Amino acid sequence: MVKKAIIMKGDGIGPEVVDSMLNVLKECNIQSELIFCDAGSEQWEKNGFKDKSYIPDSTMSLLEETDACFKGPTTTIPKPDAPRSVAVTLRQKFNLYSNIRPIKTFQSLTPNINLDFVCFREATEGLYSGIEVQVSNDAAIAIRQITRNGCRRFILSALDWAKKYNLKKMVAITKRNILKKTDGIFWDEIQNCLKEFSEISLQEMYIDNIAQQLVVNPEQFNNSVLLSTNLFMDIVSELASGIVGSIGLIYSANVGDSFAMFEAAHGSAPSFKGQNKVNPTATILAGAWMAEYLGESHIKDAIFSATEYVINENKITTFDIGGSATTTQMSDAISTIAKEKLRK
Repeated sequence: MVKKAIIMKGDGIGPEVVDSMLNVLKECNIQSELIFCDAGSEQWEKNGFKDKSYIPDSTMSLLEETDACFKGPTTTIPKPDAPRSVAVTLRQKFNLYSNIRPIKTFQSLTPNINLDFVCFREATEGLYSGIEVQVSNDAAIAIRQITRNGCRRFILSALDWAKKYNLKKMVAITKRNILKKTDGIFWDEIQNCLKEFSEISLQEMYIDNIAQQLVVNPEQFNNSVLLSTNLFMDIVSELASGIVGSIGLIYSANVGDSFAMFEAAHGSAPSFKGQNKVNPTATILAGAWMAEYLGESHIKDAIFSATEYVINENKITTFDIGGSATTTQMSDAISTIAKEKLRK
């Protein structure tokens, strides 16, 4: 049976980088059915701000009938009465509890640093639960919701990843000396889950310390799974992205029990909209990962290998990683090599 995925091009630079990704997938002869739908703040504004969500009801109905989706970068308007972000909405709607960001360097960009680890972020709870209370005109409270079930399913998915890729170490990021109740539950569930994975060692690091350690000696985390609650890992994975060389290189997946959302880690960058200059790498790699999730792993392998070749050759790359190529020139170079690899 042919699997289906929704494609949402998003806001700002979203349509440009998503079109580049789609061109690469089509050149690699993807067989999964790709269905295009609207989502994001730009279409919300065009529709007169009347919807309660950045995701129209028609899009949500189609999402419920498919296997996965690709979300292009979207803009979240930072106003109290604006809708919640597209990503948070979909993570909570489909229980996409594990946000996964592999962190890997390219030799041409960071010749003196070699990184290869993965960041697992709990994606449905924590401070991103969206529970806030205005207690007076001068004060508001945000609630950090942590549950044992939410922790357990996310931790087990991280341990399954470690087992699949033969990673022997887990680094749990907390602030348990201060957040004793919420991080206490998180830490307890790590201990419980590790009983089933005795081959994996565990290290706990506080959020402030790991930020410093990532700058001073990031290679100590190679071949490890880093995991944490929602906000902490959002910050840590962004820091790790900077060490790799550009946020434009970092791809991610949001995975639950029966659905997954794939996306670049970067935002919609509206100041670059329409200039055909931003790095398409993160979007292309996220799209390739989606192809694997849909059952076409050969496409992912070819695109990942082609992308590494293009970046390390360093002839057709975008400005953020030292080149002068356009978005489409770089994506065309990747698709050409990926097609060659699939023919062999």
